[in-house]
Amino acid sequence: MPQIPQSCPSCASPLVVTQLTCTSCGTGVVGKFELSPFFRLSNESLKFLEVFVRNRGNVKEMERETGESYWTIRRQLDEVITEMGIEEEPKQSDLSTSRQEILARLSRGEINVQEATQLLSQLKGDAS
Repeated sequence: MPQIPQSCPSCASPLVVTQLTCTSCGTGVVGKFELSPFFRLSNESLKFLEVFVRNRGNVKEMERETGESYWTIRRQLDEVITEMGIEEEPKQSDLSTSRQEILARLSRGEINVQEATQLLSQLKGDAS
């Protein structure tokens, strides 16, 4: 079944759902209906969420399955949140928390010093 189009093919304005029909008896309901934020997601974002849910939100498992770095997965998740329109206000402590997460992973032996250095460098690049 094709996805619900998000914008008008003629003028590119947003579309709204105005009618629902029962597949069994044909009863129709007319009105203006709001769709879930999941309907706004691209196929790529839906595939990302499928992997995320399959791994129960465990980023370490996602790293293993996809071969992507923690920061790539985190960026993709941030993009999905933005795409859904449910983004929260950015927190001031995000950079500090991210550094602490990297150092905690290093101390647990999940990553080596070289990987930690690379992640901290990427984080520094993202902050500027």
